[in-house]
Amino acid sequence: MAVSHEERMQKKKAVVDSHIAAAQEERGVLLVNTGNGKGKSSAAFGVVARALGHGQQVAVVQFVKGRSDTGEEAFFRNLPGVRWHVGGEGFTWETQDKERDAKAARAAWDIARGYLADATIGLVVLDEMTYAFKYGWLALDEVLATLGMRPPMQHVIITGRAAPDALRAAADTVS
Repeated sequence: MAVSHEERMQKKKAVVDSHIAAAQEERGVLLVNTGNGKGKSSAAFGVVARALGHGQQVAVVQFVKGRSDTGEEAFFRNLPGVRWHVGGEGFTWETQDKERDAKAARAAWDIARGYLADATIGLVVLDEMTYAFKYGWLALDEVLATLGMRPPMQHVIITGRAAPDALRAAADTVS
């Protein structure tokens, strides 16, 4: 005899309810938006809008983008509760100056570390940070250690292509 839709949904509800009951730890999460194509940063900025809607303070540190005329910055930069930093010099294949790019990435990381230590910041977006690992501008171990010491309720989103395996493993969600 076929199981009715109602019976299937009752079983599904029991499974979902048990997972929700088991997930009682309140903490911030680490999200990594990576892969080819577009939409990684855009997805992060959607979460920025949601965080602001919930009254959270937000910090955005852009690691590679060197322009200050993007639509997301034009929209978010002057909103209350947003701290915005363009820390890059442009994409490295355009600048072709490894030392300058590395220096810019380290300066952006210095800013980001301050936010990752600040419990008043509910969301930190580290936009295009994965390039700093790909090109060896930042040490992944140091970044992972800092992420592990951030305030317990702070959420972090890291975007960019080719996220290293260790970063993926540390993340709560990889998209």
